[in-house]
Amino acid sequence: MLLNQTDLYAVRAMAQLALQEPGARVSSRDLSEATGVPNHYLNKIMRKLVEGELVYSQKGHHGGFSLAKSHGDITLFEVLEAIKSPGFSEFCVFGWKQCSGQNPCPLHVSWVSFRDCFLEWAKTTTLQEIYDHNLPLPVKDDGHDPT
Repeated sequence: MLLNQTDLYAVRAMAQLALQEPGARVSSRDLSEATGVPNHYLNKIMRKLVEGELVYSQKGHHGGFSLAKSHGDITLFEVLEAIKSPGFSEFCVFGWKQCSGQNPCPLHVSWVSFRDCFLEWAKTTTLQEIYDHNLPLPVKDDGHDPT
């Protein structure tokens, strides 16, 4: 798989932060609940995103996480890079140690094409797009008729 569980969790967390108004902070607990990521695991991921200068972290009663840059200045590639994702490394789908253009496995050409398309998508997709495509925020349907 191109993205492992940590990668998916990091993208979920950043997408959730992207849905907030600029500068708004989200507590670790709220972020965990909104993304379905276990809190202890989320904190490890968020630490890497803070170190990667994509997220601010503020401790205390009114603390939480917020984006360190504007929505349009953070790409999904930067998110994956900050958590040191192995997802776009040049591994062989067949598990060959020596797979290359000179010594290709049966899926080499197709896999390289797929990986390159994925990288292009990750490098050009920003959190602004996530923000723009999710407004207005969906209302949670609790099954009660407001009338």
